[in-house]
Amino acid sequence: LTVILTMSEITIIIADDHPIVRKGLREIIEEESKFIVLAEVNNGQEAIEAIEKLCPTVTILDVDMPIMNGFDVAREIKAKKLPTEIIFMTMHHDEDLFNEAIDLGAKGFVLKDSALSDIIECIKTVASKNHYTSHALTSFLINRSRQAIRLTEKQPSINDLTPTERRVLKLIAENLTSKEIGEQLFI
Repeated sequence: LTVILTMSEITIIIADDHPIVRKGLREIIEEESKFIVLAEVNNGQEAIEAIEKLCPTVTILDVDMPIMNGFDVAREIKAKKLPTEIIFMTMHHDEDLFNEAIDLGAKGFVLKDSALSDIIECIKTVASKNHYTSHALTSFLINRSRQAIRLTEKQPSINDLTPTERRVLKLIAENLTSKEIGEQLFI
């Protein structure tokens, strides 16, 4: 299968373990004439293989998938320097998940309950190298911004760590595993 693309076309891989979600997303996405869904996959391992083979502009990842979850896939994309922008799509309205996704380099974060209205704009925004989040997550962005400001103002240093935290940091620097650190600290 050979696909000939024009410069303005955006190629997409959808990775979600629910076939109904993939089918529905594909139908919504393909209503846009400039969008081409190259593949649908149902687990993280298939996602990595498809990304390596097809080099999509954008990859839409579900957070919860078998074999490799979305975060594992994002780490692999980052480690292998694969040229695709990442959009996470999840049903979880969770700030920690959101922060982890952003820290992993995701440019988009969409809640499944608003995907119908958000996904097209998200893909366009992310494909143009900008960030997009579902409007329901605006408070998460504000919290990230406030936390960054607090860190900048406080400028925490190693002197702010407790003696135990310093010991753990030293053991991490010595390349000990979590288990080894726990054994040394009797945890």
